Amino acid sequence: MYAGYGILCCLCVAALMGSGCLSALFSSPSVPEPASTTVPTPVPTTVNPASTVPVSQMALQPTDLPSGYILRDRSDISYLETDQIERNLGWKAGYKVTYYHLDLQQYDMTTISQEIDLYTPITMNTVFNVRKDSITGQGTGSSPIYELPCPSMGDHTFAYRTGDSSDPYSYTSYSILFTRKDVFEEINMSGTTTDFELLKSLAQTASDRIQ
Repeated sequence: MYAGYGILCCLCVAALMGSGCLSALFSSPSVPEPASTTVPTPVPTTVNPASTVPVSQMALQPTDLPSGYILRDRSDISYLETDQIERNLGWKAGYKVTYYHLDLQQYDMTTISQEIDLYTPITMNTVFNVRKDSITGQGTGSSPIYELPCPSMGDHTFAYRTGDSSDPYSYTSYSILFTRKDVFEEINMSGTTTDFELLKSLAQTASDRIQ
């Protein structure tokens, strides 16, 4: 009886092995896959575009100009001196300074002026375009606007020359407009003795003062 029972057990085991049931019952333990590690994306640090230097300290100083130039006027710009467009663009503060060179023997009179305006940083592109368009739209047949090549003084730069081509005694005027951070500047040189290279050097000095 026991012999028959043993034979029956052997037959059952063989049948289970053939059908793969034993491998299912005694399967090897599964090895868990390593959990994926998500690397967080670094968040870029936002650089504050606002200048940190008082607007009066950005102005050209007498020592920045060649000898012979005299300070004529320098002052803060009043809110009442601005127009509605400037106010809508977020004008915050301004400063202006003017120097002149006078030589009575040579009938020479030349002025160098600088205007500095602070705006809301987000509007600087619009500020530059509006100011540039207001200048280029003033060109006429006898007094055209000639755009000049100029090194970059900041985020935007525009330089031009103007003068009455029909009048041999008219004054030539050079101007450089530029923006840097939240600052808009226009530096102008006009008169009987003008020097665009000098104006570019002064504009670079002014740009370097914006911190």
